[in-house]
Amino acid sequence: MAEGHQHPAAEAFDAIGADYERAFAGSDAHRASLERLLEQLAPRSRVLDVGSGTGRPTAHTLAGAGHEVLGVDVSPVMVDLATRGVPGAAFRCADIRDVALEEGFDAVCVYFSLLQMTREEQRALVRRLAGVLRPGGHLVLATVPLDVEGVSAVFMGQDVRVTSFGPEAFRALATEAGLTVTHQEDTVFTPSHPAAVPEPHLFLHCRR
Repeated sequence: MAEGHQHPAAEAFDAIGADYERAFAGSDAHRASLERLLEQLAPRSRVLDVGSGTGRPTAHTLAGAGHEVLGVDVSPVMVDLATRGVPGAAFRCADIRDVALEEGFDAVCVYFSLLQMTREEQRALVRRLAGVLRPGGHLVLATVPLDVEGVSAVFMGQDVRVTSFGPEAFRALATEAGLTVTHQEDTVFTPSHPAAVPEPHLFLHCRR
């Protein structure tokens, strides 16, 4: 777990901890995205949750529906919260860029976990995640669709550096990885946190 602390995201999200779950619990779009995914999954599907956080709502919802879920997160505090809070899923504390992944996942979820990677790291990771899907498998991507690169920001009281893509460039991230975008949802959400401001959210459902 000490390895996780070498990544700036680990330090930020260790500090945020359970406050993240409370701040984003009211996201109707996230819940709707999960419901859409559940409708497409066969029973007992294998699902990878990238940047799994506290395990809620993603791993909790999927495991509760009977699917085999592996969550990977760089923050030891988040992994501890998820392990205790979602016993029906398995969690690993690691940087997803360094994890050896088996092929054949039925679905991969990437909810807002790319934002502290460089653009090239994001492109490489999406390509890699598309490659571990079985043919016909599903990949869900969600981000804050802003055209920013290496911008300093304060997120829930923590200093972070944020990199993202505008909406069209983010769609291209998926299609260039060999994925077909089957559904797109654009919304604005205000986290339940004193320092929060409204932020755009983009959800892409893709298929290999």
